[in-house]
Amino acid sequence: MAKPWAVILGASSGFGAATGAELAKAGFDIFGVHLDRRGTADLVAAAKKGIEDAGGRAVFFNSNAASDESRAEVIAAIERELAQRDDKGQGAVRVLLHSLAFGALKQFAADKPEENLTRAQFEMTIDVMANSLVYWTRDLVSRGWLGQNGRVFAMTSSGGTRVLPAYGAVSAAKAALESHCRQLTLELAKKGVAVNAIRAGVTDTPALRKIPGNERLIEMAKERNPGGRLTTPEDVGKLIALLTDPRAQWLSGNTLGVDGGEDIVG
Repeated sequence: MAKPWAVILGASSGFGAATGAELAKAGFDIFGVHLDRRGTADLVAAAKKGIEDAGGRAVFFNSNAASDESRAEVIAAIERELAQRDDKGQGAVRVLLHSLAFGALKQFAADKPEENLTRAQFEMTIDVMANSLVYWTRDLVSRGWLGQNGRVFAMTSSGGTRVLPAYGAVSAAKAALESHCRQLTLELAKKGVAVNAIRAGVTDTPALRKIPGNERLIEMAKERNPGGRLTTPEDVGKLIALLTDPRAQWLSGNTLGVDGGEDIVG
């Protein structure tokens, strides 16, 4: 039988890359969407190699996952790939992972008005890091590619309930993302699709390194975490692969902490 596919948004590094490799080990082929320039070509190559070394096929698209036009182009390319199957792609996609980390890190009310978060930056952050989950999910579901025993995962963070300097737009996006997961759970339950948000602990990823004061965040996490270390992308990838097991079908509508207990420590 043909292998199932996973669609990973943000596939070239961090959680997306690690999850791609873990899902390949579990018997998946990967459609990866990423937005990278020449300077990060090595990351893309490494992510694809991780999938292929694990026995999976890696079909990557260097595209803006938050753009309607780009999403339509990727969906069309996926459709051409799946059209070669006897089932024409029905139920072919078992997993969608939303791991997009691109947003504006600015204050709402800075001392200097010119340093404030703009309306365009605010709306872009919410659209990329939250709303795009809805658009990708319904595109896959409406075509019958994602259905019975399907899984949708979205990467959130403790920022969904906590605040950091200059993190307001991203925090709002994470809160919205978790809300979207709950709504999708309600709407897709009868189609057999389980939807969960994954709240990783502090993880040393390219996205974290862009947050002001990230060095202190890393130090505090190591001190607070009962395991005495940071969460790794591989920790998250392994859990996601585990949750694709059919026996986990009834686990839906949750925000799942993958942090070794970090979030419970005051």
